[in-house]
Amino acid sequence: MQMKHKPKLGQNFLVDDAARHAIVDALGDISKRTIIEIGPGHGAITEILAGRCHRLIALELDRGLAAELNFRFRDQPQVQIIEADVLKTDLRTLVSEGETADVIGNLPYYITSDILLQLFAAGSAGIIARAVLMMQREVADRVSAAPGVRDYGLLSATAQMNAQVDHLFTLPPSAFSPPPDVYSTVLRLHFQPRFAELDVDPIGFNAFLKRCFAQKRKTLQNNLRVAGYTPQQLSAAWPESIPPQARAESLGLEPMAVLYRALLPPEPTRDS
Repeated sequence: MQMKHKPKLGQNFLVDDAARHAIVDALGDISKRTIIEIGPGHGAITEILAGRCHRLIALELDRGLAAELNFRFRDQPQVQIIEADVLKTDLRTLVSEGETADVIGNLPYYITSDILLQLFAAGSAGIIARAVLMMQREVADRVSAAPGVRDYGLLSATAQMNAQVDHLFTLPPSAFSPPPDVYSTVLRLHFQPRFAELDVDPIGFNAFLKRCFAQKRKTLQNNLRVAGYTPQQLSAAWPESIPPQARAESLGLEPMAVLYRALLPPEPTRDS
């Protein structure tokens, strides 16, 4: 039977059998785990997850697909299909107190970054432990890029501040129906926020990273001047380990954290 799709939702359904098993295999042993699936579609991955995990919660935005899945898995009580927009879903409501879940999903290209930011927040809150995610290859390359390469930027730094990123494999358009115009890459993320390790506060450091990467062609010093730091502040705080003309994409998270801490205003002192 030919699958129906709605191009307006950017739906490209995974039909490669080896690929769908490899994606689930990447989660490892999930026999005692709760899994949150983002965008199950026609259930190509859902079907495998249902037989392996302790509990499965699938979030599907499309009403017709959600109804189809509810009927298909009606006799499997461990499977819960929720018609919902993942970006409007509080992931904390899906897991029991003290429990962590794993996430799996094929992320729509136009909201990939928004979903990743949501998952980073959930990882920092201890709600999810790991995720296996499929996304457009170009976005995956940015997420997993190392400092000093062309693809490294704000998304790379934010992802690697929040998770260990493993680049797994890439799928051609022929793995999907209808075939998309792009290749898709599968990443595995182990959520391990580094804020405490690098001695930075999450809100402040995230804002600092945005300022550092604001204009990719500008040097780090120029971006920070535009953000409001004076030349005198930068000169006084600038670490010897960072070249004066360095750009943000050339630096790893450790020197960025050193610079951030050096630029923080001193703690107020109390009169004795």
